[in-house]
Amino acid sequence: MEIWNILEYAAWGLSAVFGLVLIVDWVRTDRTYSEDVLMSSREGELEAMTEEHRS
Repeated sequence: MEIWNILEYAAWGLSAVFGLVLIVDWVRTDRTYSEDVLMSSREGELEAMTEEHRS
């Protein structure tokens, strides 16, 4: 049973590390880009233009 306890603690540790990485990336992205850039839909506009040309 000792191996399962070690694996459980390792899994909790990895989930904490992944959560920390997500938060750091979120803060870094929020500081790097403005809200207008993050909320833009240029990809959606390009997709809509290609669909119009096909029909």
